[in-house]
Amino acid sequence: MIRVGENKKIVIKKGDITAEATDAIVNPANSALAHGGGAAAAIVRKGGKEIQEESNAIIKKIGSVPVGKAVITHSGKLPCKFVIHTVGPRWGEGDEPEKLKRAVWNSLTLAELYNLKSVSMPAISSGIFGFPKDKCAEILLSTAIEFLKQPGVGLDTVVMCNFDDETYNIFLEKEKMFDNTQ
Repeated sequence: MIRVGENKKIVIKKGDITAEATDAIVNPANSALAHGGGAAAAIVRKGGKEIQEESNAIIKKIGSVPVGKAVITHSGKLPCKFVIHTVGPRWGEGDEPEKLKRAVWNSLTLAELYNLKSVSMPAISSGIFGFPKDKCAEILLSTAIEFLKQPGVGLDTVVMCNFDDETYNIFLEKEKMFDNTQ
């Protein structure tokens, strides 16, 4: 666990994002919010078709979700209250670290705007989008720390929740880079 200030924390966890009971979970989505594979498909499968239907309604209004941006839907049957859908970069498209940082920052900002206290997120872009897992972990952790350090932020817990051993262990290793007396 990484402590940020006196009452905020980042938790590294091995688990199923769809089972997280935090206020919101982050879905690593594509720009069309077509939740057909990976974590996105699992979220819709367990949460119900209303998540995809609400996503479709968003796309009908705005056209697409640009890389680095985030939108929010209800969570259907999931134990969380909301699903924050963010579009991370595909490795090789250019400026990937900055785009990933923006995806994380905008997801946390959306949680803050909804007055949420806790959010769980997987290693955005590190699956089929090909972002190297070690670089992903560094960006997610450093961005979450920077966000939580802002004055007046009510969000107090960010859970880095990953299903596979490899990603979980990379996050545990990267956790050591950050001083636990933040």
